[in-house]
Amino acid sequence: MDWRDVPVLITGAGGFIGSHLVEYLVVQHAKVRAFIRYTSQGDIGLLRYLPDELFEKIEIVRGDLRDASAIQRAMDGCEYVFHLGALIAIPYSYVHPREVVDTNVMGTLNVLEAARLAKPKRIVHTSTSEVYGTAKFVPITEEHPLQGQSPYSASKIGADKIAESYYRSFDTPVVTIRPFNTYGPRQSTRAVIPTIITQALARNEIRLGSLSPTRDFTYVRDTVRGFILAAEAEGVLGCEINLGTNNEISVADLAQRIARLVGGEISVICESERLRPSKSEVERLHADNSLALKAMQWKPEVSLDDGLQRTIDWIKQNPAMYEVAGYHV
Repeated sequence: MDWRDVPVLITGAGGFIGSHLVEYLVVQHAKVRAFIRYTSQGDIGLLRYLPDELFEKIEIVRGDLRDASAIQRAMDGCEYVFHLGALIAIPYSYVHPREVVDTNVMGTLNVLEAARLAKPKRIVHTSTSEVYGTAKFVPITEEHPLQGQSPYSASKIGADKIAESYYRSFDTPVVTIRPFNTYGPRQSTRAVIPTIITQALARNEIRLGSLSPTRDFTYVRDTVRGFILAAEAEGVLGCEINLGTNNEISVADLAQRIARLVGGEISVICESERLRPSKSEVERLHADNSLALKAMQWKPEVSLDDGLQRTIDWIKQNPAMYEVAGYHV
């Protein structure tokens, strides 16, 4: 598909995946409208890392997903909508579950309601592998039961089901993308890979939460390509589609892998402050990505070692973005 001059709305545009998606589409000469949560400081999130010549081509719209009129105005005239806006920190959802549910569920409802009037050609809705909870079988297919093991995952299950209901009830042209753990440049230390890298670069020990859970890590460029293909592919409306590598690695093994790439001897310590409540910890995530391959010819291209090295290089080049000392939710 030729994205030149195609009007696109991206919610959550200042976030990790959102900023990379914005960058990709601007390079493709799409007309990108970036919806960013308003702050009094005028923060633009991770879009600040885009080159000036790309940033100046973006239309910034500030607002709140919970404001239906703001979403309606932002969507006006857009042919494609990528809905990535959400509160995503699991620890934060333990502390402020109401805010997380309001933003993630009601925000998604507002996007879908706006689409009933604006009538975009397609909405790509963002889910998460957290909706599966601890795997009951692996690899995890899209038919795996959904389990709300945190207020965050429950809010995303609710958002996914509202998206499904709008497709079934109103023929809303929505497809749900379910990324497993995405990583890469610009990701904050809220996520495990930047947490490990920043500590490994600064000292000879790494302090983490539970070390036994396994995750399926996808490099951000591959995830962005999945979003694009979901917008372009035929026959995927109403579908939920996993984006993962069909591989898993434990947090402990991941830390040692990063240590080898950094080039040091590092001890890994489980820190109680970082542990999730026991029944809330997702112990195993391992994607079945066969539907993504079949439905939209997507498969990951960047290996874990290559992606980790690119991320290490980015963090070395942008030290001001990262702090080692604190634990950020």
